[in-house]
Amino acid sequence: MAKTSIIPKPITEYDLRLLRIFRVVVENGGFTAAENELGITRSTISLHMSNLETRMKLKLCLRGRGGFSLTQEGQAVYHAVLELFASLDDFSLLVGSLGHELSGELVILCADQISPAQQQKLAEVIRYIYTQAPNLHLVLDGGSIHDIEKALLKDKAHLGIFPGYQQVEGLSYQSLSSDAIYLCCSDKHPFFNVVDSKISSEMLAQSPSVHPGIDIDANGREQLKKLNLAAKSYQFDTRKTMILSGCYLGYMPQSYIQQELNDGKMRIIKPSSLTYQFDLSLVYKKNPKEQKKVELVQAAFMNVF
Repeated sequence: MAKTSIIPKPITEYDLRLLRIFRVVVENGGFTAAENELGITRSTISLHMSNLETRMKLKLCLRGRGGFSLTQEGQAVYHAVLELFASLDDFSLLVGSLGHELSGELVILCADQISPAQQQKLAEVIRYIYTQAPNLHLVLDGGSIHDIEKALLKDKAHLGIFPGYQQVEGLSYQSLSSDAIYLCCSDKHPFFNVVDSKISSEMLAQSPSVHPGIDIDANGREQLKKLNLAAKSYQFDTRKTMILSGCYLGYMPQSYIQQELNDGKMRIIKPSSLTYQFDLSLVYKKNPKEQKKVELVQAAFMNVF
């Protein structure tokens, strides 16, 4: 006959406490390493783990000379515990959003380095949000486009700022700004002192260049076809570093390289023809869990931008 867990339904607060200890032990790789985070002794941790295994009637982990490791059942329980506490966090967020006064976290994620002009506007957005809802805990952070898309779809973020060239089902895209992108080189590059009329398409096709690392609009793709794409860099600041090395050409918004242009450290090549638009979008889930927070951020951006 199969053993039946004695953990009751619904789960008690004591069971949640044991499961929290189990999670910390797993994430620290053993009892000894978990002592500091839990603030209890190794023997007490061992007792709690034994109680959990007894209540679940499962062997969750192995400990001995070979070190700490999870059993197959322990792995399954650990992943279930992560889902359980994530659901509890989601519940807390939902309840916090139902009151008249907005509270809890408001997460805005950016996939691009913000230009000085955009930084000023974003500061105004933050000021607008703070004025409207001072009890919100604002989180402004960065990440890859893929990670931000996942965070939005899972309601782990409220709003993203990134190019909307490839749109994902379930997300809404609102145009925020559009900047011209120009091909440029540094003063260390052979093209720096060559006039535009002397830079042929053959020369461009042979010169190593930086690919932006993401899919861009049709015009941008046509421009990239003219180059020898020998490197890759998505972020504007790292791409600028590669261009400044003198080894590569690359496309950059003028606002990001204005100081280098003024100082004679970089130049733009054929600005009338070698250019395309960089469109930044405000991205959010179509049916977000915390609609009021998303609406507040939308209002802030529309008010400022």
